[in-house]
Amino acid sequence: MAGRGNTEIQDRFFAALPYVLPLIYVLPFGNFLLQQFPILQVIYVPLRPVIQIYYGFPFAGLIIFFVLLFAVVRNENISHFIRFNTMQAILIDILLVLIRFATQILGAGLRAGGGLLIETFFNMIFIGTLAACIYAIVQSARGIYAEIPAISEAVAGQVR
Repeated sequence: MAGRGNTEIQDRFFAALPYVLPLIYVLPFGNFLLQQFPILQVIYVPLRPVIQIYYGFPFAGLIIFFVLLFAVVRNENISHFIRFNTMQAILIDILLVLIRFATQILGAGLRAGGGLLIETFFNMIFIGTLAACIYAIVQSARGIYAEIPAISEAVAGQVR
């Protein structure tokens, strides 16, 4: 996406911040991988206090979702760069919610195959989300719109 002007340091920080949500929400998908490679848990050390708050309060994720959607994405007084990245993080989170529901519905059938299928699927979801979020955080820190296929197109249609 073409730049819409220069982005200030504070805009870059606040644009990268919402990507913490998908990083937290994808954590249960990474259980298999994190058990096999404990060194990867280092990635989540800085997020540990936020993770405890997120999972410590009932409906914290839902409350954060609505606050971000209505107070940030729909607020035209906030820069387009922040709103775009916030909406992109929200869409990644929604995608993860849908995947979690699908695995809960199909879980018994997937586990019947010895668990290898579900482990591979969960690892793929975890690594893909981790890669997308790290890419988006780095691009936000650079002041560049992160182009994630399909998701960025949907975001561009939502954020004007």
